[in-house]
Amino acid sequence: MLNFSQNYFELFGLPVDYRINLDELALRFRELQKVIHPDRYANSSDQEKRLAMQGATLVNEAYASLKDPLKRAQYLLGIKGKQADGENLTTSDTDFLMQQMELREELSEIKDADDPIESVGVFLSSINQAINVQIAQLAILFESSTEENLKDALQCVYKMQFLNKLHGEAESLEVDLEDSI
Repeated sequence: MLNFSQNYFELFGLPVDYRINLDELALRFRELQKVIHPDRYANSSDQEKRLAMQGATLVNEAYASLKDPLKRAQYLLGIKGKQADGENLTTSDTDFLMQQMELREELSEIKDADDPIESVGVFLSSINQAINVQIAQLAILFESSTEENLKDALQCVYKMQFLNKLHGEAESLEVDLEDSI
């Protein structure tokens, strides 16, 4: 059975670091699933079945958190004593606040573009690029977890949350546009 007191990185035998090998994570996930899957405990006691179910839930939750760059950053910040749940995060970066307003305006104008499908594709590409910038910055900031770097990492998380939400809205618009053709 699993050690339920391990953090997600320990659970998968990975170093506690933002940069992880996603192939290795997937491999370890499959290995753990084979061992802990509730079907293997079908003929076991109720307690063993319950522990297997809890273990499978933990492994699934840990995998989902570690494979997603934003969730991984939030989890890592939590390990380091910084709350990054997103509900109370704000930024004082006025440039980013201006960029948010411009991006929202750009998204709202896509429907009226000459070629809205192409415009939303270009928009999504630029949002992906902005997300990748935040991911690269987080990787650098987590190399040395100084108080200043952790504070900056919280700002990156805030920015990624906004960008991910905007990306989702643009994808929904893309689906709507394609459905209206």
